[in-house]
Amino acid sequence: MRTLLITGPGGSGRTTVAAATAHHAAAGGTRTLVLSADRADTLGAALGTPTGARPVRVTPYLTAWRPDATAGFRDDLTAFQDRATTVLDLLGASRLDPEEVTPLPGAEELTLLRALRDAALSETHDLLVVDLPPVAQALALLALPEELRRYLRRLLPPERQAARALRPMLGRLAGVPMPAEWLYETTARWDLELAAVEAVLADRDTAVRLVAEPGPAGADAVRDARLGLALRALPVESLVANRVLPETAGDDGPLGRLVTQQHKALGEWGESARPVAHLGHDPRGADDLTGLAVPAVNPATSPVEWPVADRLAQDGVLVWRLPLPGAVRDELDLVRRGDELVVTAGPFRRIVALPSALRRCTVDGAALRDGELCVRFAPDPGLWPQPR
Repeated sequence: MRTLLITGPGGSGRTTVAAATAHHAAAGGTRTLVLSADRADTLGAALGTPTGARPVRVTPYLTAWRPDATAGFRDDLTAFQDRATTVLDLLGASRLDPEEVTPLPGAEELTLLRALRDAALSETHDLLVVDLPPVAQALALLALPEELRRYLRRLLPPERQAARALRPMLGRLAGVPMPAEWLYETTARWDLELAAVEAVLADRDTAVRLVAEPGPAGADAVRDARLGLALRALPVESLVANRVLPETAGDDGPLGRLVTQQHKALGEWGESARPVAHLGHDPRGADDLTGLAVPAVNPATSPVEWPVADRLAQDGVLVWRLPLPGAVRDELDLVRRGDELVVTAGPFRRIVALPSALRRCTVDGAALRDGELCVRFAPDPGLWPQPR
């Protein structure tokens, strides 16, 4: 199944573009599900059909779904309290009633990730269109599965299997109950769920569609978004330049200056941008969505590759090439930590596992050229296989 993640700066019309993208695909006979976690039903307003916690059929080939974060959070907390009864009683804690539970910050994001996973695994649709939050929140959301899995591995590493036999003895020595088996089982379940989300995001059929209004602010947002997505190895399927005004909109005054700004930004974006004209009003319903000339969904997008170039014969090094379009040399930072590389590019940071060959090397230097970070690794004589 093709998964298209749609994001852009706040107020750029990304939800409308998501609705139009799904509407056009469904009109062509593609079984399409459009997914959103927006508390307000902006998606339903654009589609002309209210959406909610249960998937709703908009047309024969189009389904819309806006999962209920409150219900999901309530169910998870109730299940946690049921499993942790012994510990809660030991601490003298007072249980929360489901009716008094409200979702904490981040609950919407976790609910959306879970719905994305469930939708991708259902095999009942050919296209999944996901209306993500604004680009800064979207990038944090897309990083969440990998980061949470890393935290879980650090807090409860695989070696915990050996420690299980010691828990009764440790409990007697400490005088308090040790973590019960359910904690480790729950952690394993969370790890599997997060791994499933990671698999969807890393799939070759998953890509991002950026939405921005052409202009200085939109150009800055697109540049940052491309860099953040590249660091996550997520390909950009297309750039939608939304709400483009016609050249005849005005020659003088504020409107004329806005047209000039838009055309300057479109010139800088070049053929990578697909302009979508301003309708003169907020699109509502099927007729308006049909009138939005959003690009068709590309059947395939080139994945973001991080290849390792073998230059041992020429220079005695291996070169790991990381494409980071828009990166600035002074805003780059690299730290080698064990078998991981901590990469910081502007406001974005990612901790990535080194490929197996590079784990037996030391970092020999790095350079940024034409939007590509090249990290050189020299074989460690004490670890590198020696010829016989």
